[in-house]
Amino acid sequence: MTPLEILKHFYGFESFRGNQEKIITQILQKNDCIALMPTGAGKSVCYQVPAMTLPGLTLVISPLIALMKDQVDALNQIGIAAAFLNSAQSISEQRFVAEEVQNGKIKLLYVAPERLFSGSRPLIPFLEKLDLSLVAVDEAHCVSQWGHDFRPEYLKLGQLRKKFPQAVFLALTATADDRTRKDIAEKLGLNNPKWFISSFDRPNITYRVTLRTDANGKLLDFVRRHPEDSGIVYCLSRKGVENTAEMLQLNGISALPYHAGLDRNIREQNQEKFIKDEVKIMVATIAFGMGIDKSNVRFVVHMNMPQNIESYYQETGRAGRDGLPSDALLFYSFGDSITLSRMIENADDMNHVKSMKAKMNVMVRYCQSQVCRRKFILEYFGEKYGEDCGNCDVCFQRGHQSDMTTYAQMMLSAVARMDQRFGLGQVILVLRGSQSKKVTTQQRSLSVYGIGKGQTDQFWRKLGHQLILEGYLEPEDQLRPILKLTPEAWEKLKNRQKIMLNMKEGIEPDNRKEGQSTLLLEKLKSLRLALARKHQVPPYIIFSDATLVEMSTKCPTDKNSILGINGVGQMKQEKYGEDFLKVIRNHLIEHDITPGQNEEISPARHIKVSQSGSEMETLAQFSAGNDAAAIAESRGLALSTIETHLIHLVRSGKIEPRALLAEQEMEEIQACQRGLKVEKLKAIKEHFGEKYSYFKIRIALMAQ
Repeated sequence: MTPLEILKHFYGFESFRGNQEKIITQILQKNDCIALMPTGAGKSVCYQVPAMTLPGLTLVISPLIALMKDQVDALNQIGIAAAFLNSAQSISEQRFVAEEVQNGKIKLLYVAPERLFSGSRPLIPFLEKLDLSLVAVDEAHCVSQWGHDFRPEYLKLGQLRKKFPQAVFLALTATADDRTRKDIAEKLGLNNPKWFISSFDRPNITYRVTLRTDANGKLLDFVRRHPEDSGIVYCLSRKGVENTAEMLQLNGISALPYHAGLDRNIREQNQEKFIKDEVKIMVATIAFGMGIDKSNVRFVVHMNMPQNIESYYQETGRAGRDGLPSDALLFYSFGDSITLSRMIENADDMNHVKSMKAKMNVMVRYCQSQVCRRKFILEYFGEKYGEDCGNCDVCFQRGHQSDMTTYAQMMLSAVARMDQRFGLGQVILVLRGSQSKKVTTQQRSLSVYGIGKGQTDQFWRKLGHQLILEGYLEPEDQLRPILKLTPEAWEKLKNRQKIMLNMKEGIEPDNRKEGQSTLLLEKLKSLRLALARKHQVPPYIIFSDATLVEMSTKCPTDKNSILGINGVGQMKQEKYGEDFLKVIRNHLIEHDITPGQNEEISPARHIKVSQSGSEMETLAQFSAGNDAAAIAESRGLALSTIETHLIHLVRSGKIEPRALLAEQEMEEIQACQRGLKVEKLKAIKEHFGEKYSYFKIRIALMAQ
């Protein structure tokens, strides 16, 4: 089979993307290659397709055990023989895999770099006895100490080129600046490698940065606009992970924590639930996600500023791997750089510290920049980007400035009268006339003391942030965020000129995704979830969201037409095709839709379902007499998701609280709330223990 035939037969795609075909061609011509491709651009296809053409074994070196398992599961699902060897397997499991490899039954073998050279049974002697045709080094930036994720064990990989002179080598990475790129070629000892640098643009991702003021409230608003979507929320510390996960849970959001301090079994269980769509949001430290090949992550949130653009790009790239619209939200505080600097300084290598601090300063500029976010990122990676993208918060805010002269003059005057020796927090205390002990007697005597008490702390913080972004205020340096007026600010004050600023947060997901989901798409997702549970694989391994969206648009009704859907290969068609065709046919009959053969249904013929369409199905089942547990089971959704639907339906007046809760239960919960004199649900929950769930408590309080 030709590479294109392999792509169609196994993967279900009609054509290659980007540089995939060029890279595969060079590999088949026995040329070493280095490929820089963004996350989700299809790096794995570049070695998986030639592995099916080349005669011997393809060795894939990956630092992540979870990613190995995911990729091997996905390959086996489409009929490609693959396996992995790692420390998580028993001796008997490893022996079985080794025998399968020796007998030529495995085409792709995944291993970690440590497994090659170290341990009681290093793999190199075993591999030397095999016909090794191709070596693919994933996450190749880990070989460079100038990269953002240097790993010493990767340095030994340079020995492989000498030990296997007949094999072709392919190095792959999603992020690497110029210095790191040169280091990859040198450290891996590649033979005159062919370079392939794809565009770093992820046009389906909307980038947003906002101040961390009221971060929990903003986060809640944000995730509630993604009620059915999977997402990752990154926190800098374990405590941050625990607190954020608990906050989301208390507010009825399906979320679980993930960090190194958790028991390993709990950590793995939480990850498994996220991968299988049993929980919607994973709150994690940055260690999470590198080994996750989950294609339907719709948003990534950073509660703290990442250390560098490379990490930020890689982590946000875990959203929208299927190419569908996705969101990246970053909460930023002026203190982030101080915290990160202290973490960086713990490293022993001073050259590395210097390099990491320089990268961190670029990240700070990104957060404070008024340049199009996408343009900033792409130009950092050496890629020229023409006009502004129109799909980031900076672009959304263009033309939405308002006259903030009076308030800006207040703040600039306060900074000046405080001798430009304090940070934003202290300036706001003075402006609002705070009685805090932090405010000195001298500061209380200033003419600006208390002149801003009519506005909230959040307003002044937003104003200060905008004055910094627009170049009227600047921190003294990153480690001492003391504010100083710029020459432009002095000029504005002197001449009493207008100061126009954008005070809108602009973190809401834009409306382009609303109405994207159809009733048919919801049905296809429910079927996918049921099949995934039956076959014990993550739902996205059955079919990606992008494939289901195309199915719901084109509505294939027979074997030939479903094979024309991207992502439906021969093996998957045989395994799952008829199940999905049955749902589609029934939907067409139910709604009297008669598309022509291979003809896309006009969007006007679709039954559009708003973001609450899934809630309306819950309402229909509830009205038919089903309780929350029965609805969750029949729809293949988590109970927490159905309970969230019911809460929204009560709030909108479509369901009476008393339809969900007995009068006695309601009165008891309400009496407890009055007696405790608290607003937070946690205190009431602790009072009742297991007697009442958070769901029942919330419903009772909504009825007051």
